Amino acid sequence: MVDVHHRTAKIGEHSVFYREAGPVGAPVVLLLHGFPTSSHMFRELIPRLADRYHVIAPDHLGFGYSDAPPVGEFDYSFDALADVTEGLLERLGVERFAIYVQDYGAPIGWRLALRRPGAITAIVTQNGNGYAEGLVEEFWAPLRANWAAPGPATEEPLRAALTLDAIRWQHVHGVPDPSLVSPDTWTHDHGRVSREGNDRVQLALFHDYGGNLELYPKLHEYFRASGVPLLAVWGANDEIFAAAGATAFARDLPDAEVHLIDGGHFLLESHLDTVAGYLRGFLGRVLEVSAAVR
Repeated sequence: MVDVHHRTAKIGEHSVFYREAGPVGAPVVLLLHGFPTSSHMFRELIPRLADRYHVIAPDHLGFGYSDAPPVGEFDYSFDALADVTEGLLERLGVERFAIYVQDYGAPIGWRLALRRPGAITAIVTQNGNGYAEGLVEEFWAPLRANWAAPGPATEEPLRAALTLDAIRWQHVHGVPDPSLVSPDTWTHDHGRVSREGNDRVQLALFHDYGGNLELYPKLHEYFRASGVPLLAVWGANDEIFAAAGATAFARDLPDAEVHLIDGGHFLLESHLDTVAGYLRGFLGRVLEVSAAVR
């Protein structure tokens, strides 16, 4: 049985919760979660990696068991969340690492890669978007309206995303057998994002997400210049980030490994073994693992 540690670190003014497992000195794999979940989404994946890799999975501020300071006390933006993640890596002495990004984890991971391109050893994107064609228009239309005209009128439709029904939908849509997805997932996520004042936190991030699209050209340039090893393992039935967002990575990284799976947005809940198999195979090919942890 793999020991998974549940820790907190003070980064600036705030406490950041993270899960950590695996041998010290092994290649680091940083797991970056999306909305509306937390490192809880990686609870079953971590033991499947930690025999060979040093795995770190933080909760972003405003999510999971990390602090959720009010909007007036913290500038909730993807730049700021990337800053906090960098602070945690510095605290842990991590200089080089692979990233696994999903949903919100992608724009955070992209910022880390653009700031420190030499630090990134590999990228795994599981429904973590980096191309305009990945955005499903029906889902993103209310957010685009808010990006164009922020205010109460365009915020109100976005509040629906914070309800239990909407969070359940994110977990089960596109899954051929929804009974595989535990209700613990959406009830856990809903409970954490429903903390007092957290609605303003989430609305701030919804609005800031529009700025991520402006990073895409720089991200694509980074891909072409670095040739970073990349695995895209994607729920093909995702109605938030379309399968076209997965195949697009091969445009700038011709050697990218792309797998479309008959699942939805949160593949680890329905196709854990499939994702873990692709992930272990990919990391085993592109990362050096010392003999001590083989």
